Amino acid sequence: MDARLLLVSHASTAAQRAGRFPADDPLDARGHAEAEAARTRVALPDDAAVFVSPAACARETALALGLAATIDDTLADLNYGSWQGRRLADLVAEAPEALAAWTRDPDAAPHGGESFSQLVKRMGTWLDARHAAIMGTASSLSNTNRAPHVVAITHATLLRAAVVHALGASPAVFPRIEIGPLSVIELRHSQRGWTWWPASPASI
Repeated sequence: MDARLLLVSHASTAAQRAGRFPADDPLDARGHAEAEAARTRVALPDDAAVFVSPAACARETALALGLAATIDDTLADLNYGSWQGRRLADLVAEAPEALAAWTRDPDAAPHGGESFSQLVKRMGTWLDARHAAIMGTASSLSNTNRAPHVVAITHATLLRAAVVHALGASPAVFPRIEIGPLSVIELRHSQRGWTWWPASPASI
């Protein structure tokens, strides 16, 4: 019996399209429209336990998808420290060396922020805790052999971290993983540990 998790990245924000680092931005009209449209194509399990980042864009995405979700602070976006809300183009001019180090070194972090290596550890801890909770729930269900599903509405950075953790890869590969708005990835846990699956047709 495998534990099955579906991770969904939130709809796009105006800040993303303007090339700004996130600052707890809400969805704008375009993001809301994208999320509403996704509701017809993203078929998430009815019996899933649903968790969501505390960020406004994630919570609004969950609502647009018709999901009643529990806020989980561990699903918060990468902490961008002093770069929060700043334009990438401005940082290229003002702090090119720090920005270049951050894009290449998974242990580098924005001033006062969080490195990608730290994010992988945070997301790995969350995934392993969810697996333990799933197995505990499944063992109490005597009328089914199927583990319950878990859905998380969160950020592209956390989906990237989840893939790195599931594959046991080096955090240094993070620039090679692209996750767009409203992307869905599926992870399963079995005796082999975590595996990354293509999202099933019923889930995209």
